[in-house]
Amino acid sequence: MFVLHEHHRPRHHFDLRLEQDGVLRSWAVPRGLPTESARDRLAVPVADHDLEHATYTDPDKAIADTGWWELLDRNAKRFVFRLHGATGSRRYALIDTGRDWLLHLTKEQP
Repeated sequence: MFVLHEHHRPRHHFDLRLEQDGVLRSWAVPRGLPTESARDRLAVPVADHDLEHATYTDPDKAIADTGWWELLDRNAKRFVFRLHGATGSRRYALIDTGRDWLLHLTKEQP
């Protein structure tokens, strides 16, 4: 599963959470998922969350999208995956820069 949480406090941002090995691996994405391949987005890794957190909402946090994801390719510095959510299917890459990550919308889309 995956979930995209939209936070309104303390500052508007999104959290991308991908289920892996029984936890939700998470990245804070301040500007949301990229909408074009020429504009990567910063993705800051944050602490893993329990699976129960996937459905959690409160007055300052909503679920922007949810569904399932599939790993398409992986190496030591990046992994390519497809999100299958309520808003459709999109292919992304998370690229480890050594400090943070970049979230990239790939040119090849389903």
